[in-house]
Amino acid sequence: MAPEIHMPEPICLIANTDEHLVTNQEALEILSAITQPVVVVAIVGLYRTGKSYLMNKLAGKEKGFSVGSTVQSHTKGIWMWCVPHPQKPDHTLVLLDTEGLGDVEKVDEKNDIQIFALAILLSSTFVYNTMSKIDQGAIDLLHSVTELTDLLRTRNTSDPSETKEPDDMSFFPDLVWTLRDFFLGLEVNGQAITSDEYLEKSLMLKQGSDERTQTFNLPRLCIQKFFPVKKCFVFDSPALGSKLSQLQTLNSDELNPDFVQNLSEFCSHIFTHSKTKTLPGGIQVNGPRLESMVQTYVDAINSGALPSMENMVVTLTRRENTAAVQKAIAHYDQQMSQKVQLPTETLQLLLDLHKTCEKEAIEIFRKRSFKDDDQCFQKELESLLSAKRDEICRKNEDASAALCSTLLQSTFQPLEQEVARGVYAKPGGHSLFLQRMEQLKAQYRQQPGKGTQAEEVLQKYLKAKEPVSATILQTDQDLTAKEKQKKEEQARAEAARAEAQRLEALRVQEEQRRVEQERRHQEHLRQIEFERANFQREQQRKQKQRVQEEMERIKAEQEAQLRALQQQLQNMRVISHHEHDQCIII
Repeated sequence: MAPEIHMPEPICLIANTDEHLVTNQEALEILSAITQPVVVVAIVGLYRTGKSYLMNKLAGKEKGFSVGSTVQSHTKGIWMWCVPHPQKPDHTLVLLDTEGLGDVEKVDEKNDIQIFALAILLSSTFVYNTMSKIDQGAIDLLHSVTELTDLLRTRNTSDPSETKEPDDMSFFPDLVWTLRDFFLGLEVNGQAITSDEYLEKSLMLKQGSDERTQTFNLPRLCIQKFFPVKKCFVFDSPALGSKLSQLQTLNSDELNPDFVQNLSEFCSHIFTHSKTKTLPGGIQVNGPRLESMVQTYVDAINSGALPSMENMVVTLTRRENTAAVQKAIAHYDQQMSQKVQLPTETLQLLLDLHKTCEKEAIEIFRKRSFKDDDQCFQKELESLLSAKRDEICRKNEDASAALCSTLLQSTFQPLEQEVARGVYAKPGGHSLFLQRMEQLKAQYRQQPGKGTQAEEVLQKYLKAKEPVSATILQTDQDLTAKEKQKKEEQARAEAARAEAQRLEALRVQEEQRRVEQERRHQEHLRQIEFERANFQREQQRKQKQRVQEEMERIKAEQEAQLRALQQQLQNMRVISHHEHDQCIII
């Protein structure tokens, strides 16, 4: 259920500033917030005829629209009061109180016609408030507006006397004619009639084709065509004498009972029979559409152009669908800004996000679009989204290129510093330069989040560094040639030195061999002498040993002989003692 609009008091919708119509932005914003269908009741009539009092009663309030008690007109322009409809749920009742017609303070009466016309254009129920009775002046005044066929017609004919009905009468408001302080008796030829019959009789055509009769019939014919649904209310005077100046403060029991009854019947009819504002084709009007109508009509009237209803529908279609396109684009922009972090790693990731947001935007447009039967605005939206896609892709490339350029500068800065210091200005420097380049390229490629331009930016950088590489290569080749020549000379010198060293080594080797042979010869001689000396010593030792052994043998023999002699001697002594002993014994 759509939220209700709570307006504590009316607000000026269209200001009449120096007899120039100006819309009030605050009031338009209130309308734009009303998503419900609207029932628009507008009242028009001479100034100081109690229009605002009736509108306050429709709003269910004692006060609201300015009610004056002097001869000076109070309401200027068109004032608006939006209230919940008392009998139609989910509808908003929009009450429009207009500036009084015929104000003597006005300079240009054309301004009256403009406000009158706006009330008819904007309303679904048009209350025409006049005094006392239906007279020719009131009919002519109403006709003066309906006569603006460029403003009101929805059919192709330009002949206002034709009896063909308009193509779509649902656009035109119902006419409620209120007669204030009505004093006549409702009877014809002695027969009582109703107020509606009184209205029909007042608008009845006369028979005849003379100019006078056509002049009489023309305004009535226009009124009958433009207002096929008509209703009339007659009001007694609400109070007597001085109380009229205090009408807004009087209680119901202080008012004329017949007036109170008339007022009750009037409000009941408005609440019950007033229809939703509808455009040709059965298009129901809500707050934003009413806002668009207000702006379109006021702009057209101020510029002097009075649009037809077909143009109004076209204008409304354009405005609503343009707003739907803008809403869809705003949603797309919001979603893309939330979901996309530039640069994206791949183009497909960005396109997938675009496709998702594009689908949501188109769905929002379809929900808000209005009579886009030929999908003209949807195609416009798709074209805008396609442009948005191209733009975000370009921004993605730019963001990727900027990020990659920064990353390249930081990654290859050490290499550039090394080149500046001449690190690679040496033989073999180009090979070292290429190795370092490959190392840094690998380091760059390993960095995540570079986006779609990573390789292209790298190749552009490498292309820009080709002159540096060529210079290093040339330097390398020049230095390598000199180094080669130097190395060849060094090699020849080294070979000469090596040959000299070889010859010297051979000489030394030969000398060493000779010395070694001499050493070995001398060693051999010494060995022979040593062996001879050893042999002699061994012979001497052996001879000495033999002599010693012989002497020891002789000594041993002598000792053995001595021991034998000693034994013999001992034996002889023993024998001698024994013989002695025997002798003794004997």
